[in-house]
Amino acid sequence: MSLLISTLLTFISIYQTLLIIRVLLTWFPTINWYNQPFAALSQITDPFLNLFRSIIPPLGGIDFSPMLAFLVLYLVSSVLSGLPSAIGFRY
Repeated sequence: MSLLISTLLTFISIYQTLLIIRVLLTWFPTINWYNQPFAALSQITDPFLNLFRSIIPPLGGIDFSPMLAFLVLYLVSSVLSGLPSAIGFRY
């Protein structure tokens, strides 16, 4: 159980890093998202971000979907990190 939770927390941490890179790269308009490695980064992060883009569309040219995505990932990681103590699991 602990291995599964730590693996999921590591995955979330890596995914958050990829999202940060994706958001920072959007500040550079000359990036061609069809070339590698940008296309791979886009294929990894865009499906998750599109979930939130359908809820909140870009307003005034600013995309707020990454903020919601980070909030959801933070909440999931908080729940996962508190799960072992909540079910009485001892390390």
